[in-house]
Amino acid sequence: MCWARFQHSTGASRGLSGFDSDNSSGDFSEANHKGPEMLDLDPHQSNRNGKHNGETEIQENGIKRHRTSLPAPMFSRSDFSVWSILKKCIGLELSKITMPIVFNEPLSFLQRITEYMEHIYLINKACSHADPLERMQAVAAFAVSAVASQWERTGKPFNPLLGETYELTREDLGFRFISEQVSHHPPISAFYSEGLNKDFIFHGSIYPKLKFWGKSIEAEPRGTITLELLKHNEAYTWTNPTCCVHNVIIGKLWLEQYGVVEIVNHSTGDKCVLNFKPCGLFGKELHRVEGYIQDKHRKKLCVIYGKWTECLWCTDPTTYETYKKSEKRGGEPKKKSSEEDIKSENDEADDMPEVQDTVQFIPGSKLLWRINCRPPNSSQMYNFTSFAVSLNELEKGMEAILAPTDCRLRPDIRNMENGNMDVASKEKERLEEKQRAARKERAKDEVEWHTRWFHQGTNPYTGTPDWLYSGGYFDRNFSDCPDIY
Repeated sequence: MCWARFQHSTGASRGLSGFDSDNSSGDFSEANHKGPEMLDLDPHQSNRNGKHNGETEIQENGIKRHRTSLPAPMFSRSDFSVWSILKKCIGLELSKITMPIVFNEPLSFLQRITEYMEHIYLINKACSHADPLERMQAVAAFAVSAVASQWERTGKPFNPLLGETYELTREDLGFRFISEQVSHHPPISAFYSEGLNKDFIFHGSIYPKLKFWGKSIEAEPRGTITLELLKHNEAYTWTNPTCCVHNVIIGKLWLEQYGVVEIVNHSTGDKCVLNFKPCGLFGKELHRVEGYIQDKHRKKLCVIYGKWTECLWCTDPTTYETYKKSEKRGGEPKKKSSEEDIKSENDEADDMPEVQDTVQFIPGSKLLWRINCRPPNSSQMYNFTSFAVSLNELEKGMEAILAPTDCRLRPDIRNMENGNMDVASKEKERLEEKQRAARKERAKDEVEWHTRWFHQGTNPYTGTPDWLYSGGYFDRNFSDCPDIY
């Protein structure tokens, strides 16, 4: 069956997951150690006559039209207080705290992870560059863009159930993606993506550690992100910045990212160091990102600056230092606001949305990335991006080909998306109880949980523990998948 008719947009994390818990002991287990494989892409040939077996509407250019809004508007949280739940949790790790469904957004954390791929054009850009410095610039922009969808996203994605999966194929963007919840305690999500043209592999495992500090919830990232550019025989690794949601007790919720992210090119020895700056006392540094790229001899090659909520620029170190010295002497800062100037700096600016910057522009800088505009009704859709809106879209005929563990089939998320909050809450409780019962049954029978699509191993570039793709998902043999819904 042609998979092209089931193309779907989806979304990544990346930061705050706010894992709920069944307060049970961990299901951290070994996987079936199967050798990784490169997926056979030949079956992904689509019918370009405008229809795919008459089931999916296709644009003239062959790209499917994805939905632009959710079935129901966001449910108001104004009548609910999170303090009654969190007041006993100050300083504690939150993976064992169950939150009311009203504080969720209708997505699984696995779908949030897939939002990494929203700016996949930056990976394509990195693949196309002959210069390793330009490749690192594109990879750095991709790493920053990966957290951009979290801006104003204060809803908590649903905790994936143990064994839950999510897949996404986007022929128009040239990639496919698979993720699996490989552990419940600690909660670990593993993912693997590859270019349909076999030009890149993107994979990793994420284990965010959450803590409540009285007025804020902090998510400390754990796990390594790896991007391999196959044409250039290069591998880049990094970890995400820390994510923090403020005013969880009273006031308007707001989010910041902070911490140092180091991106290492394991082939050339080049390194990009990005400092996601904390807000500070007067908010002057809110959302700012500054850093540099250096070669293996620690020589600075360029400086990167901007905001993870807006855009990212780069310039040479001398120009940057001269500008900073001038600024300290009282020189008037300049801003980039002219669309014509942006086009002159970047050949791909025609594809970029019109967003007003608050970033001070240094003359001679090159634009690396600009955030996508959100839909006009985004505030009524959990502040989703256009890419995220179609994450949970379930097309006609899709159930017959998806794995039965795919989170598009989760009844609690589906009911929340449709505005059926009471049903969603009951379904969430039922699924959590089913997961607890299954764990107890395995313990009674002394049966160990085995992951289906990933196995524990060692990251080949960092030497650190990682979850690696075992292969075979897109062969679509789902006969031994667990019944988790």
